[in-house]
Amino acid sequence: MTTISSRLYEGKKDFQIMLDLMNKVRPAKHANDYPVKVDIEENLEVEKIRANTKLWFNGSQLIGWVYVDDFHNLRWELDKSFSDTVGAEMVEWGAECTRKTLAAGETSTLDASCRADYKERLDFLSRHGFHQTDLVSISMKRILSKPIPNPALPQGFQIRPVKGVEEAKAIASTHRAAFGTDYMTTENRLIIMNSSEYDPALDLVVVAPDGAIAAYCTCSTDPSGLGTTDPVGVHPNHQRKGLARALLLKGMQLLKERGMKTAQFTTSGDNVAMQKSGESAGFCLEHKIFWFEKDIKNPGM
Repeated sequence: MTTISSRLYEGKKDFQIMLDLMNKVRPAKHANDYPVKVDIEENLEVEKIRANTKLWFNGSQLIGWVYVDDFHNLRWELDKSFSDTVGAEMVEWGAECTRKTLAAGETSTLDASCRADYKERLDFLSRHGFHQTDLVSISMKRILSKPIPNPALPQGFQIRPVKGVEEAKAIASTHRAAFGTDYMTTENRLIIMNSSEYDPALDLVVVAPDGAIAAYCTCSTDPSGLGTTDPVGVHPNHQRKGLARALLLKGMQLLKERGMKTAQFTTSGDNVAMQKSGESAGFCLEHKIFWFEKDIKNPGM
């Protein structure tokens, strides 16, 4: 008789079996849902996230894994045969990871996201106490067989690949300004640039006449033929100049050269400007991503 057991993440060997389980249990339609291999790899480079990662086994066979990222988002894969039993333990682990960041009496939420058409995951979240919020993300896709216009930039601006890790600090600064967040540190940018699937030729920046990085777009390829032009960030000083559209067009040209059939990016449902930039470059809505939360409280002593 086999026994269900769990343990904390123990390093690179676990990374591979986590990927193997993801590829086994995730439906083909959702193979490119976040997080994919490179996302998990980048997350597990962060010590705090590694400490929040736990694996479940049926005997010696991995049946599920979960981690909580820097934004209190629950990321998981699970053999559906264990959805209720192990699933409840995984959600409680996520709650505990969130709870330990709170002061006594403080409340917060454990968050999760799911494609609007992924019924199995929607049911999982509902069964385990998550409630849908008003937050929605938008995934947009563009077929690359259609003509791709050449990017147009204001006079004095240019698009080029990043020079190397020496520009990590400047790109991270542009990201923070563009998205109004402190998350993208130089260290986190370096994690991206050192990941196994990173291609510096696909990491694009727009340079302003004064030499400052005005915008950036990190593209990537996938064996399935789906390329990404994501994320795109434009510094507030240079918004409404067509830089996002120019980066999308240049990124698509490069992805097409590498044999990609389609390009995709995801943005907030509230980011109307980015959605319009995508539409102007030929992208259209592919699917919506719903966001959920579960209330967490640290009761204290």
